This record gives sequence, structure tokens and C-alpha cells, in this order.
Amino acid sequence: MTRHRSLHAQIRRLLGGYAALLAVVIVLVFADDFLEDRIWKSLLQREIAQHLQRQADDPRYAWLDTGTLRIYQVPGRPPPPGLSTLPRGVHDDFWFGGRENVVLVSRVRDVDYFVVRDITGIETVEEVLIAGSLLLALVALAVIGVLASRGVRKALRPLSELAGDIGALSPDHAGQRVAVADSASSELHVITNALNDYLRRQDDFVERERVFIDTASHELRTPIAIIAGASELALGQPDLPPPARQQVGRIHRTARDVERLIALLLALAKDPARLTRSNEVVPLHELLPEIIEDHRHLMTGKDLTVVVESLEPCSVSAPLHIVQAAIGNLLRNAIENSDSGEIRIGLDADATVTVQDPGHGMTPEAISRLYAQMARGGGREGGGIGLDLLARLCEHLGWTLSIQSAPGRGTLGRLRLSR
Repeated sequence: MTRHRSLHAQIRRLLGGYAALLAVVIVLVFADDFLEDRIWKSLLQREIAQHLQRQADDPRYAWLDTGTLRIYQVPGRPPPPGLSTLPRGVHDDFWFGGRENVVLVSRVRDVDYFVVRDITGIETVEEVLIAGSLLLALVALAVIGVLASRGVRKALRPLSELAGDIGALSPDHAGQRVAVADSASSELHVITNALNDYLRRQDDFVERERVFIDTASHELRTPIAIIAGASELALGQPDLPPPARQQVGRIHRTARDVERLIALLLALAKDPARLTRSNEVVPLHELLPEIIEDHRHLMTGKDLTVVVESLEPCSVSAPLHIVQAAIGNLLRNAIENSDSGEIRIGLDADATVTVQDPGHGMTPEAISRLYAQMARGGGREGGGIGLDLLARLCEHLGWTLSIQSAPGRGTLGRLRLSR
């Protein structure tokens, strides 16, 4: 079994190397003063030791200052006032006589020695070296930073590629899987395996849904079609008694309504892309009068009339039964919520159907609930099953439904059957 490297470990190793180099540079910069003090202390103490050794070998020996080195001692040769107040130890960057010096104050055999070394020239060279070292360190850090950045980018590239592969997945295709290289990190392999397992379960779920929808479509439509056909044949019998004809006519209309309702529900269960395969050109200005006639029976016993204001010639590309169900639900809602007056119907050139009823109207709260259902794509409260299904259908197909209403003043519905 291949052991994959952890993405966390790769990033940690890259950043750890960068931090280690940075720490080395910082230590070298701050250790410079410490090392310098130790070196100067060692060298100047050696000068004192050599001076004392020569005095011991030759009592007539006397120290002679050089251009860069001077020794003061107490007693004997007292130091200048500027040096006498210095505590014991090494004092770097001490200006004396207009020159930069390093001073060692050391007590030997109960005598305080002040050793002054002129380091003006050395400091100039040191500053150049330090500047060069810092520049080199900055360059090294920049190079390591670029390398670390490239390393992190390289380590994360498979993750970006995986995100691109996931974004390219299409809900219309089954059997899709994502893959990563064998050299990818262990985290990516875990994510890929989990995602592929989810895709497999999603394929199984979609297949079960498809089988259910196809089976339900067949099992529901077949008996409804039989009822509608039988009732239609019965209505064609001239000797059918009037009371029976009325009941058979009601059965026939109800069967057609249920058939359209089933078509609408099945449309909501299908992907919009699959619905477009059954699209046909529907002339709305010719279809509207047929829909009005199909719903006149709902006005029986009511003082209602339907007034067609204007029917602009226009067509839409959509499944015919879906268009019939959508407009029919809007008209049915207007009839069921009105008792008397005129229901006005119009059709604009942009495929917008308007239905205005004189009915009871809707409160602002009821309209808000309806729009909330449209936004959520669910719920069956407020507005009745007709408007609820119509709102969900519009959201599903990209159509537009707007409702304007006030209590006691009726309702104006606009249904735009285009995106």
C-alpha cells in the first residue's frame, strides 16, 4: 500500500526550513557584539599580561604608547578623566581623543589597568563587512522565501486542481469521479475518496428517483387516461340521461385537471434540462381561450364573467402540458377566490399573462408568505395549493410570478413564461 505524504507535513517542512534560516541570520547578527567583546577582551588582556611579564623580566622597562595602543595604570600613570569613571570590563565604541576606541578596564594585582585600542579603521572595515553580510542575508532570505512560496504553491496545486475538477462536475451526467495523482498528499486522497463515495451514493439516489418518477408517471397517467377516455366516450352517447351526463362531465373535467396536476408535479421532480427536451412552440394567444373554456365550469353558481382584454400574438418554447397547468392554476385561483364580478385576462408581447380578479384579495402577510415560499421552494401555507405549486414551478423553470393584492379589492397576478 502506497504511503502518501501529509500536506501538513510538507508545508511544515518548508516553513520550518525558512524559519531555521531566519533564526540563523538573527543569531549571527546578535551574536556579533558578544563575540567581538570576547575577542577584544582576550587580546587586550594579553597586552596587559605581556606588559607585566616585561616589567618582571626588566625592572627598567617602561611602556611606550603606539599609534593605536595605550595603557594607563593606577597608581603610576593615571588615566584621563574620560576613562577613570569606566567600570571594569570591555567598552566598545568609546570615543576618546576624537577617535573610536575599545577600552578594557581590568584589575591585576590590586592595580587597575586601562587599555585603549584605536579601532577607527577596523570599525570602518567592520561596518562594510556587516553591511555586506546583512545584504547577503537579505538576499538569502528573499531567495529562500521565493523557494518556500513555490514549494507551498506546488504542495497546494493538487488541491486547486481538485477544486477545478469538482467545479467541472455536471449534475446531468452519472458515473463522474475525480482523481488525484499518486504523489498527492494523504489529505487529498482522503478528500477524493470521500467525494467519490458521495458521488457513487448520489448516482444510486438519482437512479432510484428516476425509476420512481418514470414508474409513477406511467402508473398514475394510465388510469387517469382511462378515466378521461371512458368519460369522454360516455359523454358521446346521445341517450345519456342529463343527471348522469352532468356527473360524467364532472368526472371528465376532474380527470383532465388531475392529469395536468400530475404533469406539473412530475415537472417539478425533473431537472429543467430534461424538461427542455420535450419543449414545443406554444402560441399563447391561441392557447388562452382554450384554457378559459376548460375552466368555465368552475364558475357555475357564481355571478362571474371572464373578460379578455388583449391577446398579443406571442409564443413560448416549453412543454405544452406545463404551460396549460401553469396558466390554469392561476385562473383557477382567481375563480375560486371570487364570487361575483369580472375576471380580466390579458397577454403581453413578452409572454406575460395577467389575471385580475374581483375576489376577496390577499393580505400583505399572505403575499409575504407566498413570496417566502417562492424563495424557499417549499411550503403549502397561504395562497392555496394552486399558487404554491405555480410559485415552485416558476422557480424551477426560471419563470416570473408576481402577485399584487389587497383585502376586499381582488388580486392581480402576472405570470411571465420566459426567463
